[in-house]
This record gives sequence, C-alpha cells and structure tokens, in this order.
Amino acid sequence: GVSISTISANLYEEPRDDLVMFYFRDGVNYASLYTQSKIISENIRWNLNQKTKKIFSLIINTRNANCFTGKQGYKSLEKIAELISQQLTKKQLEDEDQPKKIKPKEIIFGCTGTIGEIFPEEKIKDNIPELVNKIKYTQNKYIWTKAALGIMTTDTKPKLAMEECKIGNTKVKIYGIAKGSGMIEPNMATTLAYIFTDANLSNDILKKLLKKNVANTFNAISCDGDTSTNDMIAIFSTGKANNQKILNFTDKKLSEFDTSLNKVLLNLAKRVVSDGEGASKFITINVSKCKNEIDAKKIALSVANSPLVKTAIAGEDPNWGRVIMAIGKAGPKINLNKLSIKFGAITIVEGGKLDQSYDEKQTANYMKGENIEINIETFTGKKNFTAYTMDLTKKYIEINADYRS
Repeated sequence: GVSISTISANLYEEPRDDLVMFYFRDGVNYASLYTQSKIISENIRWNLNQKTKKIFSLIINTRNANCFTGKQGYKSLEKIAELISQQLTKKQLEDEDQPKKIKPKEIIFGCTGTIGEIFPEEKIKDNIPELVNKIKYTQNKYIWTKAALGIMTTDTKPKLAMEECKIGNTKVKIYGIAKGSGMIEPNMATTLAYIFTDANLSNDILKKLLKKNVANTFNAISCDGDTSTNDMIAIFSTGKANNQKILNFTDKKLSEFDTSLNKVLLNLAKRVVSDGEGASKFITINVSKCKNEIDAKKIALSVANSPLVKTAIAGEDPNWGRVIMAIGKAGPKINLNKLSIKFGAITIVEGGKLDQSYDEKQTANYMKGENIEINIETFTGKKNFTAYTMDLTKKYIEINADYRS
C-alpha cells in the first residue's frame, strides 16, 4: 500500500535526489508528532492545519527547511499541494478501478535544510509531474534506500529499519526511514522519521503507540543538545494486512506490534546518533536506581549533553571527574554515600568514592573502543533511563563552520 518516487529537483549545486514522495493510492490512517520548539517551520504549520483523517501523500524536500520564510513559505506549500492533488487525481483516473479525487489537504510535507532561505517553490513545482510519473508500485530494498538517501542533509549514510510481527494471527510489516546528524536533542521527536505499516490501525491508536514509543527511543537521543524547528515523526497505516480490528490501545493483540514498533524506532534513533556530525564514538548512558524516570532522564541527558564529557571521550581520556560534574549539575538528588559509576564493566566510583581497585590504564584502553557505555546508579529509588549520544570532535566544528559555504 506504499508507493515511492525520488528525483533531483536541483535544490543542491551537485545533482542528487532531493525530493521524495510517498504515495498511498488508497489513503492511509496516520499520526504525527512535531517539534516542541516555539519557532516552527511552515511545513509543520501546514501539517497541523490539515484535519483530515486520511492522507494520500507525504512529500519531503531537502536543502531548505522552509522555516522563517513567512507567508511565502506557507503559500508555496499551498500551491505545491494543489499541483500534487491534481497530478495524483489524474493518476487515480489512469490506474484505479474506483478513482478518488485527492484534495490538497490530504497531502502533508517534510522539509529539512537551511533556515531562512527563500523556499524553492518553482523548482519543486517544475519537478512534480516527473515525481508523480516515476511512482513505483512495486518495492524493493533499492527503492527504500533511494528514499532514505533522498531525505539526507549532513548525514553520511541512509537510515532504514524493518520488523515483522503479528497482530493476533495476522502477519504485519513495519518499515522505517529517518534522517538526522546535527541539531539533535530530544524534545518530542527528533530529526525526521517516517514509519510505514500494513497494519489496520486507527489514527487514535497510532498516535498513542507513537507517543509511547518515542519516549525511550527518539526522545532518548542527543547529538549536540539543539532541538530543530523541523522535527517530525509520523506513522502511516495502510490497512492492507487486514488484521482483526483493534478497538483499544490496551488490547493484548497489540503487544507484539508495540514491541516491534519500539525496535524500529530505537534502531533508527541509534543510527542517527552513530551518524552524528563528526562522531567517532557511540555512547550509551544507563542511569538506574533513581527516584523516578524523570530524574534518571535528567541525569542521563546532563551527561550526554556535556561538551566536557563528550570531548574527553573524543580524546579517549577516562576523565570520570567530568561525569561526576554532569551528574551533580543535573538537579535530581543522589545518594552520595552509595553512588556508583562504571565505564563498561570497569568500576570507577563505588559507595560514593573512588574504587580501591580502579586502574586508569585499563580504563584508558577501554576508551579506545567505538562503543562507550557509562553506567550510573544513584540509589534513590528503582527507576531507570538510557540515553544515547556521540562524542564531540574537531570534525563536528568543521562541518558546522562550513555548513552554508
């Protein structure tokens, strides 16, 4: 029930796919979550204004965020949506036994790229007929990879994930793509991520599933502590699997789907972190034995977002004092007499003081690995939270110093 098309609308100086269309020929149920930033892009404003229960197309452009573009940016989307609706209605007449008239409000947008530049309305409109003409009803990994490549900006690799599971006795599929490398700090959903399933689920259940499962996936990652104006995550349900109708979010028949959706989201979220701008290390921060999950998350993200912690890890320096600093400034109470800190399986702090058997050379050797794990126990309760981040390297500064040049 998902068809894909990608083309180059020449939004970059060098030709590359920069315009991606997902077409749902029978319409889909969907749910989206957006950035909590007080400054939002015009495509998010557009999406929030469309109150339809089903949509027929998602269009994503790169190179331009369509943020701080004012009336021009929004009106451009109106005109592009009008043109797409005409072209897809024509395609319905050509291909369907019972053609539908597709309306502009049944189309939503994803935009990513530079903030404050005039939105390239004409370039995109000029390429819509070809984009619709290149729609592929058949699917393979190559087409999905092209879509994932087409939504990238400073990413160095495409991000895809998939799972198969069951709702009741019916097998269903979940596919996902994402982009993100910089300006990444969780605040609802981070980056752009799009999830597609052939499950038959209502908009309300999709929204509840999405909201629940971003909490420990896309809301548990940070690359640089910055929340984008364009953050968007959406899930689309085609209903083609014809599973038994689910009336309640708590239905036990949903448990396998719930777990699989979390796996897809966590897989994509980790791929965003591992491809963070200039990253050389993937860092997992496990905070446990906390009073509540909120406190655990505050401590985990305080460590994840500390430039001092991140640069020490980039330099392969086991400077655990910086982790102590980040825990202390986070705010939540800790039981200092019991506080425990480990790098991987190496105990550094035990019972609130440096462990007697601590070996700096052994820890320095551990820091040379690509995957670094920091384990913190605060002994104030039983709750935990895991955050994922990357190190801060000279390459990060180079990428962002040269971002627009």
